[in-house]
Order: sequence, then structure tokens, then C-alpha cells
Amino acid sequence: MSSYEKKLQIYENMNSQFLLIRKVGKVFMPAGELLVVGLADINLEINRREFVVISGPSGSGKTTLLNIIGGLDSPSSGRVILDGVTVTDLNEKELSRLRRDHIGFVFQAYNLIPVLTARENISYIMRLQGKDKEQCQERTREIAAKLDIASLLDKMPGRLSGGQQQRVAVARAVASRPKLILADEPTANLDSKNASRLMDMMRQLNESEGITIIFSSHDPLVIGKARRSIVLRDGEVAADEMVA
Repeated sequence: MSSYEKKLQIYENMNSQFLLIRKVGKVFMPAGELLVVGLADINLEINRREFVVISGPSGSGKTTLLNIIGGLDSPSSGRVILDGVTVTDLNEKELSRLRRDHIGFVFQAYNLIPVLTARENISYIMRLQGKDKEQCQERTREIAAKLDIASLLDKMPGRLSGGQQQRVAVARAVASRPKLILADEPTANLDSKNASRLMDMMRQLNESEGITIIFSSHDPLVIGKARRSIVLRDGEVAADEMVA
């Protein structure tokens, strides 16, 4: 048993119900077409502080599952329980608060606010949470240093490279100290060098910040950075194993 698996056993004993996915299904019915099964009775348990990749071919259900976990979409059946809160029972106002305070999102298209500087983008969620300016500035500097973007804080997104924009996006997701980060194909628009660098930084953040990170990818290089690999195929879990 690796040292990482031993640590996970400790976490399981202390926090065995961080993220529970129980019989989650999702069915789509495009206009004029037959029913399409996006997810079929998914059952998973994710422990606190895990660094997990969800992989699988296009259409396997990766993005759908991440969206349901994050409350961006509703399942057709089943439940998602995050740290004792049944996400699938929350109304829109409650979901909005959950996402603001407890879940960080990283998207492949970066989704930075173009009229705000990198510094303002990183502190955006913290300001929504009501944190004062000094707290936001201190935390922004701390995270920017960890992601090697301290010299870029006063630049607008349009003046940054793709890799730099994605690191700003990761900083924004992490800065508010969420319980969980969901990253959907975070390296899809990056070259292999920047993709590898970003994943190394995210793994370091997982360790230093103690934040559970779940990301999706179809890139073998990126998948190899994870410590647990969950493979979806045709909306079902085809494999689930510790890899590091």
C-alpha cells in the first residue's frame, strides 16, 4: 500500500462522506429524437483531499457528471451529497450560494471577465463573499505566487497567453478556499508543455491547500498526473482505481 493510500485511509476514517454520488442518472431527449442516456446509475464516493481525473471518450458523460456534482445541472434520478449537504435537493438560491462559497470551477475556455485585470478576476469570488479589500489582496498575492503569475496581476486577460489565462482561472477558483474544485478539460486549449505545468501546479495546490480536485480529461499526459482515475464509458463507470 502506497503512502498516499495510507493517507486516504486516514481521511476516510475522519471524513468518509465528503462526496457521495448515488444512482445518478441523466436522460436527454433532443427535439424530435429518441431518448439519449447521458449517465446510467452512477455510484461513486470521493474522499476529502483527493486529486481525481474522470476520463473517457467523447460523449461518455464526463462533463454531464461534473455539472451535476457542481449543481449546474440536475440529474434525472439519484442524489449528490457534498459534505453532508444533498446538492440535488437544493433550490436555485441555495445552489447559487453553495457554488459561491464551497465549489470552485475551472473551464477549458478560461471564462475570465475581459474588462477586469488578473488581480480583479482572482479576487472576484472573494468580493462576492463579502471579504474586505485587504483580505482579498493578501489572498490574491498568496495564490498568485503559488501559480507563478505574481508579475501578471495588473494585466488584462487579453494581454495574457492561454496558459497564463488558465492559471489565473485556477487562482480564481482556489482563492476563495472552496471545499471542492471541478475542472472540465482544463488543459484542452493548452500545448503539452503548458498542460503539464498547469497540472503539476494544480496537484501542488491540492496538497498545500487541502482542496479536493476533480477534473476531466481525455489527454493521457494529463490523466497521468492524477492520483485516482475514474473512467466513464457510455454513461457508466468502466474503471475506478488508485494510480499514484
